[in-house]
Amino acid sequence: MRIRQPIVSVLGHVDHGKTTFLDKIRGTTVQEREAGAITQHIGATEIPLEALKEACSELGCNIEFSLPGLLFIDTPGHHSFINLRSRGGSLADLAVLVVDINEGFMPQSLESLDILKREKTPFVVAANKLDKIPGWRSENRPFIKNVHEQSQDAQDRMTDALYELIGDLYDKGFSSDRYDKVSDFSKNIGIVPMSALKGEGIEDLLMTLIGLAQTYLEDELEVEEGPGEATVLEVKEELGLGTTLDTIVHEGVIKMDDEVIIGTKGKPIHTKIKSLMRPKPMDEIRDPSERFEEVEEVGAAAGIKIVTPECEGVLAGAPIIGVGDRNVEDIIDTVREESQADIETQGEGVIIKADAIGSLEGLAYELEEAEIPLLMASVGDISKKDISDAVAIDEPLYKVILAFNVDVLPDAEEKLKEVDVKVFQNDVVYRLVEEYEEWRDEKERELEEKKREKVVHPVKIRILEDHVFRMSKPAVVGVRVLAGTLRPDRKLLKKDGKTAGRVVSIRSGERSLDKAEQGDEVAVAISGVTVGRQIEEREELYLDIPDGDASKLRDLELTYDEERILDEIKEIKQKEDPFWGL
Repeated sequence: MRIRQPIVSVLGHVDHGKTTFLDKIRGTTVQEREAGAITQHIGATEIPLEALKEACSELGCNIEFSLPGLLFIDTPGHHSFINLRSRGGSLADLAVLVVDINEGFMPQSLESLDILKREKTPFVVAANKLDKIPGWRSENRPFIKNVHEQSQDAQDRMTDALYELIGDLYDKGFSSDRYDKVSDFSKNIGIVPMSALKGEGIEDLLMTLIGLAQTYLEDELEVEEGPGEATVLEVKEELGLGTTLDTIVHEGVIKMDDEVIIGTKGKPIHTKIKSLMRPKPMDEIRDPSERFEEVEEVGAAAGIKIVTPECEGVLAGAPIIGVGDRNVEDIIDTVREESQADIETQGEGVIIKADAIGSLEGLAYELEEAEIPLLMASVGDISKKDISDAVAIDEPLYKVILAFNVDVLPDAEEKLKEVDVKVFQNDVVYRLVEEYEEWRDEKERELEEKKREKVVHPVKIRILEDHVFRMSKPAVVGVRVLAGTLRPDRKLLKKDGKTAGRVVSIRSGERSLDKAEQGDEVAVAISGVTVGRQIEEREELYLDIPDGDASKLRDLELTYDEERILDEIKEIKQKEDPFWGL
């Protein structure tokens, strides 16, 4: 049994300095080339104990180190965090959320907060771009040593910006403060002001992370030297190597020629490790075909490129488990279970697609929070079959596919042109949900309008005095719409229950209209009546509602005035038929 280094995921909104931060960490000790030099693995940057001790010594830190270092996962974006799965939840033990201190929390950083909260991952906020605060003189040194060298105006601006971040975190359910003012990191989030560009605050951040890890994670970081377990970060084609798997080893040891079971979207693969490849130091890279060196074994926690004879269908987030002397079938069952998203589907709802298991679970969670039912969920690009599945959905509001970080395959793209299915694509989960909700609300309005058009709604009109333009065949009169929406081809009803012709057309000046709303004054052509005989000036008329439509109106949303007019029509109709509209 030994203690492995914590796995730290770096998250943040685009352009807030995540890459600059990681580059600064790498560059600091790559230049030194000493015992504390940082080792760059696949998708990860390892900071060993010596480098951490050196950083903390400058701050006068008295932490007793028992951890071997920190392993930063270099992921493409915030959404990748939910791809990084291991048994029991997220692969990351800790996280750094990089936020521009001047811009504050933006959409991707807000979504990162939601993910961290859901995964219960301890994290630190790196309040980056301190050097952009007016008047701030940023230097390559700890923040806590540099802050007192600043003018009072610059300090006040920095403090105001921090309070904005503290307020945003409070709104998301987190208590927080500047890291040096936090006494209990289990109850408060530490915010570390820093400048990744200048190097200010990097040591403060590393010290805060190592303190967090040693205080709250030490028991969780114990690993055995048995068969290794890893998570696939990315499937890549490498010149001279073919298809390779960039992975993070988080349990045990993986060796050359080890038998492993790898998760796929189908049946797990049982294969052997053909090669373990680690990038050579930057100054040794010459020919791209010789960018890697082979190693015999790698223990947790580390990033490594794995080459195997078989990796068809392997996806980001898939587990890799070493067999060792354990039963192969038991391992296959375990991998199969881990490769399937733990998502509850319903008898009706939308279809979702995502790039990895973790992403799929994250999207399903957000749908559940938004009370959007889910019919089907699967990993991979949108296929022709997915489109067919969506076509088969009866409810128009659910004929959709929500696609997180995946593409539409060419044959599916062609089929989409022929069918009434809507596809939403985004790499921000909550934006995907928001886009669907906006579309759904608009679609509901359209469907409701179509229902209204098919069913005769309550309408009341008054024939205006001195506005008879034609007496008959058809009669043309000016009317005011007192309630409802008047449309052509509707029968009219008098207060005594007799019919009063049919609305042939509606005009306003020279324009022909397809409807007239409450309050409009328009000219109406009415067939089957003569002014002065069947209808009179100033007379109030109703639309004659068929009995079948009257019962359908109970299922539709009516305005207050439409409800009132319907009651008046019902009273007229029930004089002849007591059961009308019931």
